[in-house]
Amino acid sequence: MTDLQHGHLRTPPAAWLRSPIGLGRAAVAALGLVIATDLAAVWADVGMHELWADYADGSYDAVLDGRADRVERLYSWTGIAQTVAMIASMVLFLCWFHRARVNAEVFSPFGHSKKRGWAVGGWFVPVIHFWYPRRITLDIWDASSPWSAPRPHGLVNAWWTLWVISLIAGRASFTQYKNAKTPEQIRDAVESVMITDVIDIVAAALAIAVVLRLTRMQHEKALQGPAPVPA
Repeated sequence: MTDLQHGHLRTPPAAWLRSPIGLGRAAVAALGLVIATDLAAVWADVGMHELWADYADGSYDAVLDGRADRVERLYSWTGIAQTVAMIASMVLFLCWFHRARVNAEVFSPFGHSKKRGWAVGGWFVPVIHFWYPRRITLDIWDASSPWSAPRPHGLVNAWWTLWVISLIAGRASFTQYKNAKTPEQIRDAVESVMITDVIDIVAAALAIAVVLRLTRMQHEKALQGPAPVPA
């Protein structure tokens, strides 16, 4: 299989069909861990918010200071757990995503607007990471849909919207927390972090739905065999 590019004949790398089920399950498990750590973080956020609300009200007694040590320790540990879960989920999700992209090329060799390498690289390049992965996901989705009944894009669009909101909110809340100096500012920054954690939970849940749906679509399409020949 070849195509013409810049006046030269180019042979694309071979695409082969491999089951996405194992990697899909691993990605779902890692995303579930993200949700679990985010839930723990929300619990820690509530404690931290209450602590700094008390400080903002002018309380500075020994009991409050002792509580502060416990609350801040929990807040720190849940933040570490979130980071570990995020890295694990990112690695496993990208492994699954690349597998799904190669499979989609088997189903539809010419139905992709981005090269295969962008399935991983597109997530890390500034600015374009806001739309390249979504475009690639839609191409995979369309290629993996049943031959005669393309699936709508509602689930992908909902997931991507929440993911982008989570990304922007996370950066904003991190900056707000880093720059907070007074008890009132820290209290408000923790509230922003808590909202971001809740958004991230919803985004991770939608990501699980996308992985499960797309994995099932590819598995079922592989079992169907080649596209039917028109009469």
